[in-house]
Amino acid sequence: MSQELKRLNKYLSEAGYCSRRAADRLIDAGRVTINDVVPEMGTKVSPDDIVKVDGEVIGQRQQDFVYLAFNKPVGIVCTTDTRVEKDNIIDYINYPKRIFPIGRLDKPSEGLILLTDDGDIVNKILRASNNHEKEYIVTVDIPISQTFIERMSGGIYIEDLGQRTKKCVVKKIDKFTFSIILTQGLNRQIRRMCEYLNYEVQTLKRVRIMNIKLDVPIGQYRELTQEEFKTLSALIADSDKTFEESQNTLRKNRR
Repeated sequence: MSQELKRLNKYLSEAGYCSRRAADRLIDAGRVTINDVVPEMGTKVSPDDIVKVDGEVIGQRQQDFVYLAFNKPVGIVCTTDTRVEKDNIIDYINYPKRIFPIGRLDKPSEGLILLTDDGDIVNKILRASNNHEKEYIVTVDIPISQTFIERMSGGIYIEDLGQRTKKCVVKKIDKFTFSIILTQGLNRQIRRMCEYLNYEVQTLKRVRIMNIKLDVPIGQYRELTQEEFKTLSALIADSDKTFEESQNTLRKNRR
């Protein structure tokens, strides 16, 4: 019986080292070896191969994956590159196992971010990120008008990104505070939208990602409950498909 071969990026992901996307970058940079040989992109490995990243042997995982909900403080950077950023999320949490954040939350922002050592779920959530909700509470520098709420809800054209934001749900909480539910994740999206309307964001807190709600004090984390993970898995189940498969499904549904 032949041994199962896996693409190198999938191997690193399933080993809990990083996401497939991050693995591709490591491979492209020549930091990954198979049996002490630098491989080409797309190379497959067998269970007998010895895979290393920067000289460290990466083995198949023996323990369950970790899924954390963390309340990120302002000033912490969502990066795993501890050599570059002093105030990075990995050093701040100091978790006993290697974990990495799912997506990003800007340095001036605070609130909910998920972390894991499950590279596959990172890819599923990021592929699904344009279809699932993320909720924020935002304060701005001048009183919120009804026009502001309507313009934000209807979508704002972000010139330097060359696209209009999707319609979203925006509700006024008080004179300077509103909530916003996004189904996309453009770079600095909320801040750019506010800037377009001549508002400046003072504070920005993410309070929900899909079914996961922020419920821990700032700077602390907790593990996802079994029920939360079960619901999360159901929400991202469709992202197991490739982009082309998803598009074909959409086209069939439109017929």
